[in-house]
Amino acid sequence: MTASISSTQPQTLKRAVLGARRLSNIFWATVLTFGGLGFALAGASSYLKTNLLPFADPTQLVFIPQGVAMSFYGVAALGLATFLWVIIGLDVGGGYNQFDKASNRLKIVRKGFWGENRQIEIEHPLEDATAVRVAIKEGLNPRRTLYLRIKGRPDIPLTRVGQPIPLSDLENQGAELARFLQVPLEGL
Repeated sequence: MTASISSTQPQTLKRAVLGARRLSNIFWATVLTFGGLGFALAGASSYLKTNLLPFADPTQLVFIPQGVAMSFYGVAALGLATFLWVIIGLDVGGGYNQFDKASNRLKIVRKGFWGENRQIEIEHPLEDATAVRVAIKEGLNPRRTLYLRIKGRPDIPLTRVGQPIPLSDLENQGAELARFLQVPLEGL
């Protein structure tokens, strides 16, 4: 007769990390696309002396300097919008953090840009994790980030970039991970 040992604690902890496919990025990419298109068409209308916009008459603008400035702003906005749509499509920064006691491995995976190294993976034994660190910076550009301390490596960020996580969620995630890994929680 064999006895099996059951544990109430899960053997794997996996958390998804939100990348560039956020509502705020989609909003700004859309605003930049329509705004840039409007400015570019206004500049082209002033050059061609043909109204290309249904809601305004930019043919009255003098091409130099007003039409050139409008065209420049339009091209700049469309370039930035294109960049945003590309990173949204590739979901740059998205991925997951996985901590597996059964295989004794931790794995951090993020999506990057094009190329053969599009997916960034960091893998270590669980015993290399020394602490979970919470970094909080308030003010005009607040940041709230969880970091994993690993022997011989710089701290690895575990949370999404951009919009700060609510403080209570950050504390709960940090405490849960520190408890799971049986390491100290620093920074609170």
